[in-house]
Amino acid sequence: MTRQRKGFTLVELSIVLIIIGLIIGGVLKGTDLINGAKQKKVYTTWIKGWQVAINTYQDRTGQLLGDGAANGGAAGAANGTFDDIDLSTAAGTTLANRLRAVGLDIPVTNTAAAQNGGSYTIDGKYATSTSIMTLSGAILINGLPRNILSLTLVPTDVAMALDTMIDGTADAGLGNCVRSTAVAGAAPATAVWPAANVAATKTVTVYIIL
Repeated sequence: MTRQRKGFTLVELSIVLIIIGLIIGGVLKGTDLINGAKQKKVYTTWIKGWQVAINTYQDRTGQLLGDGAANGGAAGAANGTFDDIDLSTAAGTTLANRLRAVGLDIPVTNTAAAQNGGSYTIDGKYATSTSIMTLSGAILINGLPRNILSLTLVPTDVAMALDTMIDGTADAGLGNCVRSTAVAGAAPATAVWPAANVAATKTVTVYIIL
């Protein structure tokens, strides 16, 4: 006598679906954690690395890095501001050599060609791009000239994360991490980060105020 095979019960199917849901949830959570770690690494190894290099150079020499020819900047005397140095260019090589000359290391990047530490490939949710850093001087922040690190082509979701890491909230216009357009605007307090998933605003320029 042949026994008839029974199918799964509703309880068994429910348990299977729950297990599948937990697995999918775990994978998604793991992806978010990995992305968060990558975003934090952009700040701790590259941006913070340059902040430390600039501060250490000043402690060691009494001068501002990238300010005048004697400090790896443009020709001329020091005047207390950066000389608008694109770190991915020959000017960046001059500045990097000045750091080495006083016994300091160049901040680490993940871009093979970036011997001067001037670029970093950043993975965002909707865009992956190579950001270029420029040491810019006399940028007006709330009406006062300030030295900044200018970062181009930062994926917008990563820019929001950096703003939160540095200032505690992603407000785009206040604190030491701002969107470049907020500086030129009349009301930086009302600035916002654009949608990260819209083609025209998948990347932005970020200013880190020193």
